[in-house]
Amino acid sequence: MATKMDLKGCMKLLEKMSVLILNEIAASNYSSLLNDFVESELFLIDGDSLFITCLNDEKLKAGQNLHFFYLIERYLFDLRSKGGQFIVVFFKDFEHSYFETPELLPLRTALILHLQKNTDINIQSEFSGCFSQEWNCFLEENCPYFLLVSDEGMTSLQTYLFYFYIIHSWSMKISTALISGQKLDILRVHAYFMLSRHKNQNFFKQEKNQMKRVYQTLIEHLKTSSAASLTPLFDQLHCNNWEKEICWSIGQLQALWPKGSDIQRVLCVLSCSLSLKMYQNFQEKEKKTSPAIDTSEKHLASVEEVKDLCRMYCLSVVFLLHLPLSQRACTRLISSSWKNSVSTFLKMKKWCEFFVLKNLDSSETWNVDLTYVCDTNDDQLWKNIVYYYEKESTQGLHLELGKAIEEDYKDLWSAVSHLVREFDVGPPLPLRVTMELFLQNTCSPIKEETQEKMPNLGFIPMTSPIVKKFAGDILDQVPFLSSDDPVVTSLVKYKEFHELVHWHSHKPLSDHYERTKSFTDGKSPYFLKSIQKLQTFQQHFGNSLEGTTSKIIVTQSVQSKKDFVAAKKNKKSQESKADIIIKENNNRLLAKEEQKESERWKTLSSSIEGEMKENFHSGITKLEDFLKSCKSNSVKFSVEMVGLNASLNAWREHCQGEGRVRKDFSIAIHMMKRIHSIMDKYQEFLQESDKKNISRCLKYLGFDNLARTLDPTQVMQKDKNSKKVHYALDMGPARFQLQHMGHYLFRDERKDPDPRVKDFIPDTWQRELLDVVDNNESAVIVAPTSSGKTYASYYCMEKVLRESDDGVIVYVAPTKALVNQVSTTVQSRFTKRLPEGQVLCGVFTRDYRHYALNCQVLVTVPACLEILLLSPNRQEWVEKIRYVIFDEVHCLGGQIGAEIWEHLLVMIRCPFLALSATINNPEHLTEWLQSVKRYWQEAEKSIDDFHPTLDARCVRASQRYLKAKKSYKVRLVLYEERYNDLEKYVCSLQDGDIAFDHYHPCATLTTDHIEKYGFPSDLALSPRESIQLYDIMVQVWKTWPKAQELCPEEFVYFKNKIIITKMDAKKYETALKEEISNWIKNGNVIQAKQVLKILRPAPVNQSDDLNHIFPLLVEKLGKMDKLPALFFMFKISVVEERARKVCQDLEEKQERRQSANAIKEIHVLTHKLKKVKKSLEKTPTVPENALKRSSRMDQSIVHEAEHVSLLKMLEKKTEIPPDCTYANPKMIDEETLQMLFDRIKSQRKGKELTQLSRRGIGYHHGALNARERQFIEVLFRKGFLRVVTATSTLALGINMPCKSVVFTQNSIYLDALNYRQMSGRAGRRGQDFLGNVFFYNIPLPKIEKLIKSNVPELKGQFPFGMSLVLRLMLLVSKADNIPVANAKVLSVLTHSLLSFKNPRIQEMLKLYFLFSMQFLMKEGYLDCEGNPIGFAGLVSHLFYQEPSNLLFVSFLKKGLFHNLCQPTKKGSKYFSQDVMEKLTLVLANLFGRMHIPAKLLDGNLKFYQSKVFLEDFPTDFDAALLEYNTKVIRDFSQFLLIVSKFADMKQEYQLPLSKIDFTGKRGATSKLAAHLMSCKESRSAVSPFVCLSGITNQDLLQVKNIDSIILRTIGVTSSQAPLFYSKKFDNLGRTLPLNAYVLDFYKHGSLKGIEQDNRITEGEAYVLLKDFSLILQSISVSLRELCEDETDDVVLAFEQLSNSFKEKLDKV
Repeated sequence: MATKMDLKGCMKLLEKMSVLILNEIAASNYSSLLNDFVESELFLIDGDSLFITCLNDEKLKAGQNLHFFYLIERYLFDLRSKGGQFIVVFFKDFEHSYFETPELLPLRTALILHLQKNTDINIQSEFSGCFSQEWNCFLEENCPYFLLVSDEGMTSLQTYLFYFYIIHSWSMKISTALISGQKLDILRVHAYFMLSRHKNQNFFKQEKNQMKRVYQTLIEHLKTSSAASLTPLFDQLHCNNWEKEICWSIGQLQALWPKGSDIQRVLCVLSCSLSLKMYQNFQEKEKKTSPAIDTSEKHLASVEEVKDLCRMYCLSVVFLLHLPLSQRACTRLISSSWKNSVSTFLKMKKWCEFFVLKNLDSSETWNVDLTYVCDTNDDQLWKNIVYYYEKESTQGLHLELGKAIEEDYKDLWSAVSHLVREFDVGPPLPLRVTMELFLQNTCSPIKEETQEKMPNLGFIPMTSPIVKKFAGDILDQVPFLSSDDPVVTSLVKYKEFHELVHWHSHKPLSDHYERTKSFTDGKSPYFLKSIQKLQTFQQHFGNSLEGTTSKIIVTQSVQSKKDFVAAKKNKKSQESKADIIIKENNNRLLAKEEQKESERWKTLSSSIEGEMKENFHSGITKLEDFLKSCKSNSVKFSVEMVGLNASLNAWREHCQGEGRVRKDFSIAIHMMKRIHSIMDKYQEFLQESDKKNISRCLKYLGFDNLARTLDPTQVMQKDKNSKKVHYALDMGPARFQLQHMGHYLFRDERKDPDPRVKDFIPDTWQRELLDVVDNNESAVIVAPTSSGKTYASYYCMEKVLRESDDGVIVYVAPTKALVNQVSTTVQSRFTKRLPEGQVLCGVFTRDYRHYALNCQVLVTVPACLEILLLSPNRQEWVEKIRYVIFDEVHCLGGQIGAEIWEHLLVMIRCPFLALSATINNPEHLTEWLQSVKRYWQEAEKSIDDFHPTLDARCVRASQRYLKAKKSYKVRLVLYEERYNDLEKYVCSLQDGDIAFDHYHPCATLTTDHIEKYGFPSDLALSPRESIQLYDIMVQVWKTWPKAQELCPEEFVYFKNKIIITKMDAKKYETALKEEISNWIKNGNVIQAKQVLKILRPAPVNQSDDLNHIFPLLVEKLGKMDKLPALFFMFKISVVEERARKVCQDLEEKQERRQSANAIKEIHVLTHKLKKVKKSLEKTPTVPENALKRSSRMDQSIVHEAEHVSLLKMLEKKTEIPPDCTYANPKMIDEETLQMLFDRIKSQRKGKELTQLSRRGIGYHHGALNARERQFIEVLFRKGFLRVVTATSTLALGINMPCKSVVFTQNSIYLDALNYRQMSGRAGRRGQDFLGNVFFYNIPLPKIEKLIKSNVPELKGQFPFGMSLVLRLMLLVSKADNIPVANAKVLSVLTHSLLSFKNPRIQEMLKLYFLFSMQFLMKEGYLDCEGNPIGFAGLVSHLFYQEPSNLLFVSFLKKGLFHNLCQPTKKGSKYFSQDVMEKLTLVLANLFGRMHIPAKLLDGNLKFYQSKVFLEDFPTDFDAALLEYNTKVIRDFSQFLLIVSKFADMKQEYQLPLSKIDFTGKRGATSKLAAHLMSCKESRSAVSPFVCLSGITNQDLLQVKNIDSIILRTIGVTSSQAPLFYSKKFDNLGRTLPLNAYVLDFYKHGSLKGIEQDNRITEGEAYVLLKDFSLILQSISVSLRELCEDETDDVVLAFEQLSNSFKEKLDKV
């Protein structure tokens, strides 16, 4: 009773927890858990969540243990194969929650044992619960990123336990992901992800003690309930006696089988013997309590009957031991349930199994083989045996057991008899002595064969040459239907589809390119003015990017490579008089320029020298500014010598004053910088006196050894006034240069100019890129961010531009933001006079196009280039492409659109450059691309040179280009060195202030990691970090033999060197790393561990409430001169909120400064200004030539003067103080700034961005439009903005270098790839010698993983779907040059990265291609020759929305849209709001699908404007959908049956993870077994483990999710079928509702409403709605062209909806 009261008292808190979790689920993101942080993140899986989820599989039959274990292993194997690193945790407390379902207890225990003993998965089962101290320590030690957990259990108490786990995880800053809504595809794992937020952590802090009490109450209640459920069964034996009984039985069996045995036999004997004894006791107790009532009247089986049941169970276990899985998979499915009379015994037996397994686990003295603990029970097999003996055997069917099986069975029963000494269990045979039925009587106890038959197995005959060329080698292995088969004869005969005119109306058809809004449509004055403004802006944008003048390009005749080389060799001998004159003129100009610079220095020198005396640091800055602008080496030398003397004087003065106490190394650094510069760059100008001067400077610094190398005779003269002054630094020259000048050390740059490059001297690897372009080769280029790899792109562009006016170069960028940036750079970099109608640069994105097909440089996104390459009408243009540049090519392994990158790389015939900073397996990628080029080399030999639609001159030029210049070589160019060092810092909160701790890169490593993998290739140390490592090594190992050798002053590359270079420092770093590795190899692991431990920073104290701390962090970085900085976060709302908070903090700071009357004064001045303005407007303008001066004129002058005066006063009053803004107004003029403000004032975020930018703050994310993003980018590059918060959109190539990068939010997207892309922005080449990376609120273990982890490998995607196959066939049938089109299509089909070097996947893809062709033929989009027919064009126009595009056209063909789109009255062109909303409902179900977690359907959430949950399709659409899905699933099932022949059956008979084999080498003959396993239904495409639950090929036609039942090695999932499920279910069988954001927005038009109710942030909602609007426009235009009748209701309805939706969106 007390427990019940306790539970009631708990409900209040439990309800609060439920509300909190429900709200978090509502705000959760559906994310890819293993997005790209492969091998980077550790996460936890709650074992019981996994257990319950797999139990809920709809096809799992109760008691089929092996099927269940297969589901568990398949899931974990999938996670691991996708790169997941995880630990599975089972809490002891949760065990008590299964008291209502005791049959699950032995299964759970067996699962834990199996995973621990038979797999290498890390299983933790020793923690009692989430509040245990051990669990907290475990979390702190391992720091997992998230916990994969269920949001619902089998009972409400289990659900509450999950809630405790979730909230406790949040309190430990561990996010959670819901296992229930999870979806796995070929490469990804998606789930609903809930971040650990500050408010949730606060909830735990406030309720911590109460939560602990309630948790304990729940556990006590569960324990009490568990004991209560056991009492009726085991009343005679208390807990201690019960354990003694089990231990005694185990001891007896051990004595009987001293050598040990397998778990199947052991568990069978022990559970049977114990349960028989328990049941005997139970029966005796029942007789005592009710002696007059017989057991049969109590509906309880007698002891004799239970003995029979046990005998048959023992036989079923013997069958498990002897029969192969292939035979067991054909077991008859018994649909009858156990009768109630045996339920008590069965429950008792399960408890016994549970207790035996628990005790066996702790038994260490006996050898029990646990290999087959996953297969100790087969309920269907047991029922089959029971059914045979109680039905079939009694009807005269007598079958032999088989000798081997009978002997094994007798042994088992003998062991049972040996353990049960209290009574006689009877002989082993006969098995059945009683007559009572154990199974319930049903009309059909054995499952009958399904009436629905699989369709005839076979493909429709096809005569397409593509089919023969691609899949010809397997056509004889697959069945084909005869010509009179109903499937073939029922094919609908549509007319052929033509790409140019519609098949029915003969109207001209536009393609994707023409559908895209042209940037130049219309020529109104307003338009021309906007173009003018755009060009002005682009000039500023381009200047901010490049800062170089535009290069004028002149077309030159194309030389062959041979001629080019010859010309280069004979250049000097063929020098003409004109060349000599030009050279002399250039020399004269240089001399003149040198004279000017010398005079300029004479003018400035005295003021700079004077300033250096007054304020050394200010003066030296001015001197360095002069050096940057000066080009004459002789003048630079003079300036450097002046700087050196000034530095020496400043050093002497400093040492005589403040330096006596503490020396300012910055002066010494400047002195050494001058010495470095003079000695390295101006050796030719050095006189003996200069060398002596330098030697003297080195002496003053205490570097006597270096001074002697220049002037051995010099002895330092004693200063009269400084006898006791100590000038020398307290360290050697090598240490000083490494520790204090590391980032100033000279890079080993080449000094010999390359005639091909005028702007700078390229490095060796950059010259290799230029050679690649000169030779018309292809290259994969992997180099760090800001290393200069993009320069090759512009060199390539220049080459193509110079060659001709026809050649095209295409630049492919992953995002629209990068497209805008590159196009502007091209326009500012190059100028070329082209024939009329042609332009230099064009742009093509999904939103708009701008001179896309009449430009020479096209900048585009992958999807748009694919459109052009696959369009039959654009092949003439495609032939003009000379080069393609792929920027950020690692997107090939991305989540969305990755397969398009593959298509482009394999379709292009020309050379390419593929650029990236982050590819882990570039060799593999290069090898794949080289194989593609070899294919094209062979293909082009057989391609006929015919161009029927091309001009003859164009043909000749094209042929000349291909023959003279084509190269098929693909080079790999790798460069790993960053120009700037990157140093990392961990930020922490100490006494209300931000502290910064340096994070040494070696702190990320462990000795185990170094021993196994060595030092990561990109784990670089700055020179001062190398010194730090050396010092700690000396400190740890006092007698280290190599301490002297590796001492900086003695190191071979440093000794007596005045100039230590970056390369020297790199050699030192390598030597230290090698030494640490040697320590580990040679047995000094303890010392190595100690070194790494000392390097590791102490745990940091960080505030959870970053919103309040963030302004302080920014302010601190500003004071440390670490701005400009990019602050990376991963949620749009957080990005905006943080920027606003910093701005608000500055505003409040300014307000605190202002006097009480300041605001009032501003208001008065504003009012006066308005009055004066009105007076000026009223005053008439006076002509300039007016002679008489009137009083009105005088008045006007007074008003103007007053206006100017008031403006100045107001500006002064409202002026932002320098310490209340981060803006740098010196970096941009007011006119340009105003122009940028004007450009965004009408944009959605324009007002806020303008307000923030005045304080030097901005934000950047994907939901901003192009103008808003460009505004931020320009101002940041110019240096006006110095604080920008951003999402990962900036990581993809956007040119926004900065001094520092700050990570302030832990996220699933903060992975090794994004970390490298983002941190690469730190350190502006030419401005910063050092880049800084700061971490705030990122756990230390996460930082370790980010720094040391490799970026993911590119693995390839599933390469094509239905729409792509249709587009390929469209190209083949309609292209002018058929051989080229065929070659392109075959290249796409045969060169998937997924199938590269994997023939099995290639075979599967061939079959999938055949399946796609079949589907398209049956749906009426292709004929038997592979020609497009019917609505093929409309389907291909909406290719990016598969399978919605296929279903949309299916609805259209059935006339459903015509039925829906009825106007308000006959003849009207207007449709009611009701029609529009129904049409939106249908389209939202098709194209606006976003699922919501199932849990929200049960929650009582309040909605204010939105309906939130989207309704299903209208009835007629739903019926059409069912018909469509039925056809698709039949076809897909047929495909699976055919492709199953290519499965690896050896693997299919093994459990995926543990590799336990069930092929059945121990097989034995048994007539009874053959009878029980005689199911005739085919199972060829179904996993044999799944067949144990009675699943057959027929189930492929009905199952909702076929992924869990099909053979796993065929490499296909249901996502490859164009199925469209209007209802989706999670892993617990609950419906996942759709978010009605599209329909809700159409009704109320409010983004705020969508954010509030639909739980989609405003920015994300805008992007989604804009995407939907573009789909509407595309459909509307398509229907207008397809329809013959211009007044067709469907056409008009879609136009009305498209226009009204766009209007609503434009308003926000």
